[in-house]
Amino acid sequence: MERVRTVGLLGGGVIGAGWAARCALNGRDVVVCDPDPEAERKIGEVLENARRALSRLTLAPLRPAGRIRIVREIEAAAEGADFIQESLPEQEALKTALLARADRAARPEIVIASSTSGLLPSRLQAAMAHPERFVVGHPFNPVYLMPLVEICGGARTSEATTDRAAAFYRSLGMHPLRLRKEIDGFIADRLMEALWRESLWLVHDDVATAAEIDDAIRFGPGLRWAFMGTFLIYRIAGGEAGMRHFMAQFGPALKWPWTKLMEVPELDDALLGKIVEQSDAQAGSASIRGLERLRDDCLVAILQGLRAQDFAGGSVLKAYEEALYAEASGGRPAAPDLAQPLRLHETRVEPGWIDYNGHMTESRYLQVVGYATDALFRLVGVDAAYQAAGLGYYTVETHLVHRREVAVGEAIHVTTQVLGADEKRIHLFHSLWRTEDGTLLATAEQMQLHVDAKASRACPARADIQAALARLVAAQHHLPRPREAGRKIALAPLAG
Repeated sequence: MERVRTVGLLGGGVIGAGWAARCALNGRDVVVCDPDPEAERKIGEVLENARRALSRLTLAPLRPAGRIRIVREIEAAAEGADFIQESLPEQEALKTALLARADRAARPEIVIASSTSGLLPSRLQAAMAHPERFVVGHPFNPVYLMPLVEICGGARTSEATTDRAAAFYRSLGMHPLRLRKEIDGFIADRLMEALWRESLWLVHDDVATAAEIDDAIRFGPGLRWAFMGTFLIYRIAGGEAGMRHFMAQFGPALKWPWTKLMEVPELDDALLGKIVEQSDAQAGSASIRGLERLRDDCLVAILQGLRAQDFAGGSVLKAYEEALYAEASGGRPAAPDLAQPLRLHETRVEPGWIDYNGHMTESRYLQVVGYATDALFRLVGVDAAYQAAGLGYYTVETHLVHRREVAVGEAIHVTTQVLGADEKRIHLFHSLWRTEDGTLLATAEQMQLHVDAKASRACPARADIQAALARLVAAQHHLPRPREAGRKIALAPLAG
């Protein structure tokens, strides 16, 4: 799609601020229309949480952050925008009127999307002069981390608009889910509301507290839902006979009077008081910002775990990282001076990387040099397609030497020297440096073995990759061999 450089946001509340953070941290300038005098502070706090979360989520080279500007008029946010996202309160009349104003102010080819969680797009686009460019793009909180965005067009929305919206959201590292039909509440909110109705009845009838209901989800089916949803999990529950057997066994139970999905308890003062009291007890002394950071850290952990499986939300993260790496190198591996140790990775020590003494943990040393190794692989031609074929290098030996302590917040970088390579192996030597003063912090010597994962055995690398490695070894042959290379661990005799 055409390059979106500036995003106009209508509304800077919880969802609007999340969009602002996601867009800005993906290199887009953002103009937010919000009359709240505290908007700048609130959006700034969400941006900081998002920056913290994204730095923990990936070490891929992020785009330079865009600027965020707050304005008071709809027209000021819409006039220069390349994409408009509305996140106003869920009031149909308000949204319809302000979307019509944005439609008049924006260039006619610009997509206008709504974050509505359930209002029909056909009604929201009714007062627009260009209704064909309107679509629902319904995200989930926190917008800057959750991959899903539901896309739903109205009766007058063009197919090109939904295509362009999906492409834009995908460029932000999201997973666009296009609805086949326009429906109140879309897909995810209808499912969540069913669970919410049952939860309210369980509290109303004193069957369970708010905390106990949350425990039933987070220690139980919620863990499975994170990667397989409902239908695939139930297919597995049917055993070898699959879904047909599961439905035959458990389908009749759907007619039992277990649920109250057609009703909702009266939200009177007694029930509201009970819910608020239980929610306060559940949260304890934790602040909203503290709970947000805990939520973010848990989401990061799940997404990173799924990334290792290249499944569900993890596959979205993996594709996003690959796009960032390709973009950072102009779509091709960088071309550094091969005759010098290669500086292929740099980062900053994040708060989540440190131990109780405030220093970087050993696992993070290995992670950082691992990213440098990955950068070397891309340099010699080991790309996503090559890995998808089941081919790649695996670390079979590592010797890590710690030289200096590394503190939180410090900028660090890795240089890599290729000591040797043959058709199946690469002998690497990494040096980790403090960027500010060039202090050597650690070294890591590694042996990489080329493997055919599908055959579960070592095999020669592709000819062009062998040739690239041979050129690299020849270019670095004149470099002195690092003093630490080939070291072994041994106790020196004690003096005296």
